[in-house]
Amino acid sequence: MRNVMKGRGAGLVLAVAVALPATVGPAFALPAAPVAPAAPSASPGVDGPGATLLPPLPVRLGEGNPCTGASDRTAAGTAWSQTALGLSRAQRISRGGGVTVAVVDSGVASGVPSLSGRVEAVGGADEDCLGHGTFAAGLIAAAPEKGSGITGVAPQAEILALSGTDDRGAPSPARVADGIRTAADRGAQVIYVGQALRTGKAELTAAVAHATWRDALVVAPAAPDAVPREELGPDGEMPEGPYWPAAAPGALAVVDFGPGGVRQENAPPAHDPELSAPGSEVVSVGPEGSGHYIGSGASLAAAGVAGAAALVRAYHPELTAEEVTRRLLDTAYPSDIPRLDPYAALSLLGDRTAPPAHTPAPAQMPPATDPTPHNRALTIAAAALAAVLLLAALAAVIPRGRTRNWHPPTTP
Repeated sequence: MRNVMKGRGAGLVLAVAVALPATVGPAFALPAAPVAPAAPSASPGVDGPGATLLPPLPVRLGEGNPCTGASDRTAAGTAWSQTALGLSRAQRISRGGGVTVAVVDSGVASGVPSLSGRVEAVGGADEDCLGHGTFAAGLIAAAPEKGSGITGVAPQAEILALSGTDDRGAPSPARVADGIRTAADRGAQVIYVGQALRTGKAELTAAVAHATWRDALVVAPAAPDAVPREELGPDGEMPEGPYWPAAAPGALAVVDFGPGGVRQENAPPAHDPELSAPGSEVVSVGPEGSGHYIGSGASLAAAGVAGAAALVRAYHPELTAEEVTRRLLDTAYPSDIPRLDPYAALSLLGDRTAPPAHTPAPAQMPPATDPTPHNRALTIAAAALAAVLLLAALAAVIPRGRTRNWHPPTTP
């Protein structure tokens, strides 16, 4: 369902086209995409009544390629990922208000209606030529718009945008590490990183440690969304990681699954993922306008987890970043890789290592009884027994004494 292709230069495109129902309904299944990017007419079902064909989200832009523009298609129905996460229930408890989620990615475009008034950008991160950072921010925090059922996981959370890539979408360890540190220093409670890097272990590990010290939870993909051909092995095999910053201690490593409950065929291998979330064929906003794109990859699953972390931090502000991570993992749906369950994270288990709310008072034992009455009773009983025994002896002796006229018995 996902194919990696070269555009002009070194561009990578996630080639997925899909027909979405125009009304709210169950999760939708997707046909496999052809090797080349699918044109609207190439996708089965697009001529059906009410079907909406969404353009694919680019993974990387080649040199000279134009920036990603506005999508002229809007998904009116609810995305399968929203249903899988049970957002309608979770958002009755928390909507992420008061929590800032940093997006360290290709930027977050200003002026996207569903994020209006909730995006603060550092440096030039208010521009997003690629569109990936804006798409991820929408998965995290987009508010529903009229005529569409698409919503982010935490639609009241604030977004802090930081650049982790160049304008073509190519990341570097230095950019990502600086973005993580800056986000933590600016008070972000959750830090989403949209890249999986094979290099930069030392600086990215240090950046995650800094964020952890600042009580910020770093969420990152445990696999890249696509692998450039120059990074493939001699026989075309994909690298297996580790990937940074997901592999750094303190970061939460996330992998994707699709509508069928499994990853897409030929997806890049994930390295030690801790949690899985919907990330294949998910729907979100583009860098302009109100239209929607469709995309796939572990980075998009990580965006959903970052949104869930925002829900928990808003509803349980007393929890530390480490406790939020443990809560997400402890309440996940059991699977080969545990599956994110935002509603359970909000409503079920608390932190298992937390001390009890109050120390139970020691048991109050009744005071020892006064032994005096007990001893007196024993004395009286002993005296009574002695009197009885004396009377019995007298009853035996007196008749005999009278018989002998009180003379001693005769000695033979």
